[in-house]
Amino acid sequence: MADANREISRRIIEEIFSQGRMETADELIAPGAITHDPAQPNATPGPQGVKESAGIYRGGFPDLSISIDDQCAEDDLVCTRWTAKGTNTADFWGMSATGKQATVTGITIDRIEGGQVVESWTNWDALGLLQQLGVIPAQAPA
Repeated sequence: MADANREISRRIIEEIFSQGRMETADELIAPGAITHDPAQPNATPGPQGVKESAGIYRGGFPDLSISIDDQCAEDDLVCTRWTAKGTNTADFWGMSATGKQATVTGITIDRIEGGQVVESWTNWDALGLLQQLGVIPAQAPA
């Protein structure tokens, strides 16, 4: 079961977010699935919410690529540590495109039942993203 669950989490990152294959959400995300992401606190539940989220990120960073750095699974939970890279060539979060490339890291924990994600928690370096885009100043060296 752990290997099958890891594969589900991997496919969500690679197929939906990296490749833009939104139809994969209908297969792998349960209706009513809940997503917890501080960067998107009012995410729509279910596959539609994942499609909207991926659309936002891919819209601002059309060349978005996410690599999986590590995964571990136990029972119905999969933890995935990932690195995302992309170039901000379109409006994102209400900000004009900067043309800058950014790299951020994050961790997603998926709870899987019956071959679909029913709940997901993501924490990632949104502050680092905004600093790399030059939207907010980077911390001065000590």
